[in-house]
Amino acid sequence: MTARVELIRRRLVEHFAPSLLEVDDDSHRHAGHAGARDGRGHFSVRLVSEAFSGMAPLARHRAVYGALGALMQTDIHALAIDARAPGENR
Repeated sequence: MTARVELIRRRLVEHFAPSLLEVDDDSHRHAGHAGARDGRGHFSVRLVSEAFSGMAPLARHRAVYGALGALMQTDIHALAIDARAPGENR
């Protein structure tokens, strides 16, 4: 799973140049879950980037999915996203 975390991290850095990026593999919490049986993982990301300034939350999520591209079909079953612009409170 470490390789997947690095792939996710690399794609997000390339697309958003975040000032903060956290990628967590939460797959261990979903052992036995139907989505985990096919080998794809559960992840959460937290990122802060100027790229999200002026974007609605749904647009931010779509941008993250777009940046991850095919990983959403091949490596990621579930993804929790916290995407913010600098200065936005959590």
